[in-house]
Amino acid sequence: MAVPKRKTSKARRDKRRANWKLSVPAIVECPQCHEKKLAHRVCRHCGYYDGEQIIKMEEEA
Repeated sequence: MAVPKRKTSKARRDKRRANWKLSVPAIVECPQCHEKKLAHRVCRHCGYYDGEQIIKMEEEA
């Protein structure tokens, strides 16, 4: 059975565990409807992405 030859130091152990943090999603303003949306995705409110209408949205009555 494989056994470590030396004890792993706290600094070395903690350096390995330093990359477990979560990143905040990039939220931007839609240029068409000015609602908040996730970057690089179609807007849920108007259906536009990169100046083109990708999804036909029904008008709210």
